[in-house]
Amino acid sequence: MKHIDVVVIGAGPTGCMLAAELATAGRSVTVLDKRAAPSTLSRAFGVHARTLELLDARGLADRLVATGAASPGLKLWRGAALNLGRLRSRFPYVLVTPQQNVDALLEAHARERGADFVRGFTVTGVEQDGDGVRVHGHDGSGRAGTFHATYAVGADGAHSGVRTMIGQPFPGKAVLRSIMLADVELENPPDNLVTVNAVRDGFAFIAPYGDNLFRVIAWNRRHQVDDSAPVDREELRATIRTAMGTDYGLGDVRWQSRFHSDERQVPQYRTGRVFLAGDAAHVHSPAGGQGMNTGIHDAMNLGWKLAAVLGGADDAVLDTYHSERHPVGRLVLRSSGVTMRMMTVRPWILRKLRNGAVAALLGFPPIGDAVARMFSGIGIGYGRDAGESALVGRRAEDLATDAGRLYEVLRSGGFVLVVEPGAPVPGDLPAVTRTADGPALLVRPDGYIAWAGDSASGEWRGVLKRWTATTNGARAVSR
Repeated sequence: MKHIDVVVIGAGPTGCMLAAELATAGRSVTVLDKRAAPSTLSRAFGVHARTLELLDARGLADRLVATGAASPGLKLWRGAALNLGRLRSRFPYVLVTPQQNVDALLEAHARERGADFVRGFTVTGVEQDGDGVRVHGHDGSGRAGTFHATYAVGADGAHSGVRTMIGQPFPGKAVLRSIMLADVELENPPDNLVTVNAVRDGFAFIAPYGDNLFRVIAWNRRHQVDDSAPVDREELRATIRTAMGTDYGLGDVRWQSRFHSDERQVPQYRTGRVFLAGDAAHVHSPAGGQGMNTGIHDAMNLGWKLAAVLGGADDAVLDTYHSERHPVGRLVLRSSGVTMRMMTVRPWILRKLRNGAVAALLGFPPIGDAVARMFSGIGIGYGRDAGESALVGRRAEDLATDAGRLYEVLRSGGFVLVVEPGAPVPGDLPAVTRTADGPALLVRPDGYIAWAGDSASGEWRGVLKRWTATTNGARAVSR
């Protein structure tokens, strides 16, 4: 059997994004998934601004935006609102679209880039040594097979088998049970905003898909049943009415399910040659809709690093996947947990304090904008070493350059050097020139700043070599 650079277990959005990144970099990648066909059922439906920016950096965002409805903010309890319209982004909103649209887009993208997919294959064992990884399993007929690779990534969801096979614990707890999920029609829908309200005995969350279809998440404190219990239409109607004061003319319930919410995170995202990403590494409450987004960000962070090390970069580059993404996963877990606990607080005095405080804080632009940046992923960044520019580790804004928008330039898939207006362009390295004043930037393939300063100093070469083992690792840009 041929040797593969990377085997990815799981063909959800995290696995497909990762496979596409590796294939774009010229690495051989095979995606294994136990399902014979893509799933059409999922809890995820919100795509945040930073995720859309990352998809824009691969030429995918506009296609996804066309499948959903843009909500420029969130309408919360008692008049509180989170305004996303002031985000400094090409996408100042949350896109509401079913996850199957994201899955289909990313799988098609990965296949177009050259990734191989093997569906209907159940992984039963993962072994590793100094030379590589062996992934064992069988197809639907029971026929056994083994895939040999240099690295493997478990992106196989919250019930990850890979996580168990490599001995990674998943500490945490269940925080909320019997949460109802449904896609419904409404005769008298709310404004074209994601709408949330919470009262003593439950909450409801309504998001517009467009074409009079809405995703509803609802929870009734007084009716707790097993996840396998079907969602009764009258139960759903009553819970929405209790939380919102109206059922908005609940019409056809096209699909329904019930689930519970856990808060868990693995201690290590890397175990030798095997990595965990997405829900296999972290799960949290649905408040904020961060799960699918965080997984895509994991994939964008890990993909180029695996490609770099396969191309000769130091193995320590792979350790930065854990050091950068684990704190982000922990932050998302904590922030979504706080939000969920605020939604389910019971004493009336605490609910009254919550309602007033949230409305006042979000109504104060500096605080409201800071919350919007974190909610959207725009405000999340990575650390930097002592002595480096304060810009290092931050998200690169979509600057105007002489070759177009920066995120169009990033579609090359490699590092991009952006030099100052009027500065000489290095003769051995294609680069772009920013049209407005500002420092030179070395931008990573995932849209974060690796270096900032005076391009004439040549310091960016050392940074590029540290990440890629070359000094001309930025991809050529077509003008």
